Amino acid sequence: MIEIWHNPKCSKSRETLALLQARGLEPAIVRYLDEPPTRARIVEVLGLLGLSPRELVRTKETLFEELGLTKTSSDQALLDAMASHPRLIERPIVITPKGARIGRPPERVLELL
Repeated sequence: MIEIWHNPKCSKSRETLALLQARGLEPAIVRYLDEPPTRARIVEVLGLLGLSPRELVRTKETLFEELGLTKTSSDQALLDAMASHPRLIERPIVITPKGARIGRPPERVLELL
């Protein structure tokens, strides 16, 4: 099964979804802003991505600074922030049985197909 953490307002997210659909795939669409992943799920997906919380958090979001976060914040603080404020999670994320990738650029997810 293929899953995409999707934000329909994000052009990269829309492009990644369209790329999957153009290949005849209908991923489970998780609108993570409406149904935020748990902290445990974020940790699980980080493992699939092979990334640290610092590499998944959107540091250029205004909210990042408003929450008092910095690029040197602890992994725990970043995980807590992403779990409480999913807008801080980089997008889109595509998850398959072969692993996970951030769709930036969208073509990166093709490695998983």
